[in-house]
Amino acid sequence: MTITEKNTLVKYVVQRTELAEKNIQNTIELLDQDCTVPFIARYRKEKTGGLDEVQIGAIVQYKELFETIEKRKKAILKAVEEQGLLTNELKAKFEAADDLTKLEDLYLPFKKSKKTKAEVARKQGLEPLAKIIMAQRSDEIEFIASRYLGPEIENEDDALEGARHIIAEWINERTDIRDQIRTQLERFALITTKVISTKKEDEKAQKFRDYFDWSEPLNRCPSHRLLAILRAESEKFIRVKIELDEERLLDRIERRIIKTNNECADHIKMAIADAYKRLLFPSLSNELLKKAKEKADDDAIAVFSKNLRQLLLGAPLGEKRILAIDPGFRTGCKVVCLDAQGNLVHNETIYPHAPQNDVSGAIKKLSSLADAYKIEAIAIGNGTASRETERLVKKVAFKHPIEVFVVSEAGASIYSASKIAREEFPNYDVTVRGAVSIGRRLADPLAELVKIDPKSIGVGQYQHDVDQSKLKKSLDMVVESCVNSVGVNINTASVPLLSYVSGIGPKLAKNIVSYRKEIGSYTSRKEILKVPRLGGKAFEQGAGFLRIKDAKNPLDDSAVHPESYAIVKKMASDKNKQVPELIGNKALLKEIELTRYCTDTIGIPTLEDILSELEKPGLDRREKAKVFSFDQNIKSITDLREGQLLPGIVNNITNFGCFVDIGIKESGLIHVSNLSDGFVKDVNAHVSLHQQVIVKVLAVDISRKRIQLKLHK
Repeated sequence: MTITEKNTLVKYVVQRTELAEKNIQNTIELLDQDCTVPFIARYRKEKTGGLDEVQIGAIVQYKELFETIEKRKKAILKAVEEQGLLTNELKAKFEAADDLTKLEDLYLPFKKSKKTKAEVARKQGLEPLAKIIMAQRSDEIEFIASRYLGPEIENEDDALEGARHIIAEWINERTDIRDQIRTQLERFALITTKVISTKKEDEKAQKFRDYFDWSEPLNRCPSHRLLAILRAESEKFIRVKIELDEERLLDRIERRIIKTNNECADHIKMAIADAYKRLLFPSLSNELLKKAKEKADDDAIAVFSKNLRQLLLGAPLGEKRILAIDPGFRTGCKVVCLDAQGNLVHNETIYPHAPQNDVSGAIKKLSSLADAYKIEAIAIGNGTASRETERLVKKVAFKHPIEVFVVSEAGASIYSASKIAREEFPNYDVTVRGAVSIGRRLADPLAELVKIDPKSIGVGQYQHDVDQSKLKKSLDMVVESCVNSVGVNINTASVPLLSYVSGIGPKLAKNIVSYRKEIGSYTSRKEILKVPRLGGKAFEQGAGFLRIKDAKNPLDDSAVHPESYAIVKKMASDKNKQVPELIGNKALLKEIELTRYCTDTIGIPTLEDILSELEKPGLDRREKAKVFSFDQNIKSITDLREGQLLPGIVNNITNFGCFVDIGIKESGLIHVSNLSDGFVKDVNAHVSLHQQVIVKVLAVDISRKRIQLKLHK
């Protein structure tokens, strides 16, 4: 990229983010040096002016969009130049275009099209007639048309029709008219639906019955409703149309083009109607719907990303010995015992439920396993037979107190059948792997959930309907952000977890684990440089996010980057102390004058981060897991009554409200209007994923299995 192009890029991003130009310029330079977003946000605050990950992410987004536009611009300029039609004026217009829509509109007249009605008419020699009509000076246009008769044009009507096709294409190519229609569509278009009569009674179509006969302004249609409508259309339950006041818009276009009241005006009027119905409206209404879908996708992806972040940063129990149960009826409950590091030490199956009903045997087995493996906590999957299994576990008279947790098992079956699971547990079947995943989720949700495709975790809305590449990119960024914000123990982390560390990736993650197996464990961050193919750049990007427990240098178990070790050593030396004596000594740390340690590259922001880290090195900012109990009297939807107050856990958040697990198969919905007595702009401002709440039952529809709830303050 040339200096001019870089300057243009910076201005482009400035206009769309309103961030300081210098900060944007420096951030782009760092990105061009293959620095990651987490690394830039954490360790290059002096260069970026303290931009956070969201702001840096916006710069990345607009940088990529700018590069896409520039690439398309070059391709278009080359194509037009090859046609011998590129004038200086036209080139300036192309170069001034700053979005893809403007570019494509400008390029429209130069696209090679051989089979259009207009192109056929041109080959028949009717373009001069079209120009005469557009000049609007003749009252004898039919007489003039008679001069264009020939083998393929039998009469004046055929000649005039061909000329109108050419005029219609000219009208379609006019950027001012296209922009006028776009404006009208954006402001006044309606989205309407009609059920396909043969599908009206289809059982699968019933969940979309609200949209069997629906109409509303497209610009007011919320993202979740638009995605639901488009899904119903894709499943062929309804037909979707975009509607606009055609007569009003045609009148506006006519006033823009027609300047006389003669025969030419009549033909132009017909050409305008043809252009609108055949070319303009189909194209621009599809463009509008596509943009609306893209916006709905963005909204849904934003919701999914927020939910995923909350889920990944969910409260870990920590390094505890856990007994995990994947409940089931006929096939029994798979039980596994894990050590404090999450390693599988025992597995078997118990059959406390129908049809075996071996309750006493199951109780004895759970008691003996808890004693034998010194179990500190029990994790129960929240799927089939979860409540029954929870009641069984609470009947067991354990020899010492054991906390019991109900854990979401969404995606556990996906993990258990995955390549990752097969590599981790090659000698065990999917039921054992699933139970292990449930237990590990309790210990550390982040470390376990990174192994599962985020779409399978069940915390989004219409995630299978949105742009999949955009969704994957956004969710990968969330996972990367969460992993790096918490930090990773390099001696216990799995390959999937390590692959999300800044600068590492899947290949280096495998090399790190392979080398770990050779040496037993890493004893210092410097040792990471011995990993095959892990060079200086990867070390720079990732070292600060990798933790080494019980390292000789205590900074190796902190977020202080190795590039700043010398500064910490100098701080300690100036106080006549060793580095370990500095760590955790708040009184001593407060005495340090940061200005003494500023350099050309390290300023106050980084030094403040270092002091903060020295106070509590390697602090995990996540809360600790808390025990939760559902109402034991509620076993199914038929037990619910209006007005009941029940404990629940928020298990999904959408733009229209949140879903709450109240301990039965069906989750209840707290509509956005029932989250607060006042206006709710953002659902996340009132609830968070996995938050323990008290809800009031408003309505129960047993036939549709729908539960309406209200957040109880």
